[in-house]
Amino acid sequence: MINSTVDDNGHAQIPDQQQHHCHCCQFHSQNQHKPVPVPKCLPKRIILVRHGESEGNKDDAMYTVTPDYRIPLTPKGIDQAKDAGSRIFDIVSDNGSEDNWKVYFYVSPYVRARSTLREIGRAFSRRRVLGVREECRIREQDFGNFQVADRMKVIKQTRERFGRFFYRFPEGESAADVYDRVSSFLESLWRDIDMNRLHHDPNDDLNLVIISHGLASRVFLMKWFKWTVEQFEYLSNLGNCGFRVIQLGLGGEYSLAVHHTEEEMLEWGLSPEMISDQKWRAHASRSSWKDKCSWYLDAFFDHLANSDEDDYDEVKSDFSD
Repeated sequence: MINSTVDDNGHAQIPDQQQHHCHCCQFHSQNQHKPVPVPKCLPKRIILVRHGESEGNKDDAMYTVTPDYRIPLTPKGIDQAKDAGSRIFDIVSDNGSEDNWKVYFYVSPYVRARSTLREIGRAFSRRRVLGVREECRIREQDFGNFQVADRMKVIKQTRERFGRFFYRFPEGESAADVYDRVSSFLESLWRDIDMNRLHHDPNDDLNLVIISHGLASRVFLMKWFKWTVEQFEYLSNLGNCGFRVIQLGLGGEYSLAVHHTEEEMLEWGLSPEMISDQKWRAHASRSSWKDKCSWYLDAFFDHLANSDEDDYDEVKSDFSD
């Protein structure tokens, strides 16, 4: 098993050729400028799925009498989950043309997420499923306990004024709190891969399917692609049983643009700069991120000089004025 992982910029970390001899990897050290094929032991795709329509989505009054984690799917939600299973099967099997692939599921403990998994699972035979794990850290944002409808309406209006990411619900969580626990989950996920806890044969494409909730999926993407709080605020929620496919490109970068269109990403609230980054990631060599993504630095600095000398001259000029 390759001791491979992903670094702080979302790049696949590939072992040195001299230290690694695995039949699943082919390296081209003769030309350092060519994209390096990525070991199959890394997931080919990570698919984030929101649960199907729940009784709470249909009627807010459900939250006043039923604990959030116990709210079930509606009949429509069950149908949505079955359809999502068929669509995910088509993606991971390349519409039935590929045979060497497996799936591993992570699921929120909430009833609506577990039920969505059950219906999605109908699309897969047992030999395709490596395993499943219930993961509490990808549960829904905690809004408090029983939710009084009139009070929640006022609270959500306050959240819009305060900011969706940092606003903490009374007796509940903020999106920032969810971000912290999803970040912890990501660390565990990569340890699962590094230590081969998923029992994955590197000859098969590995697809991770994470069935959770809208906010958990958005902060997962935020953490993965290093999006800022400001960028998060513009993201739209996934629809019921909507999903986002993060797919590995040949250069070692994961990207939404491998599977999804620019129109889809615009609809989700990604800015033109974020979309350009996704397109770059779909084809780029992992080593050129800093050179090609100057827009990311521009989001934090008003101006960076091209050289130390230019910077010194400009600062000296400012003080002499």
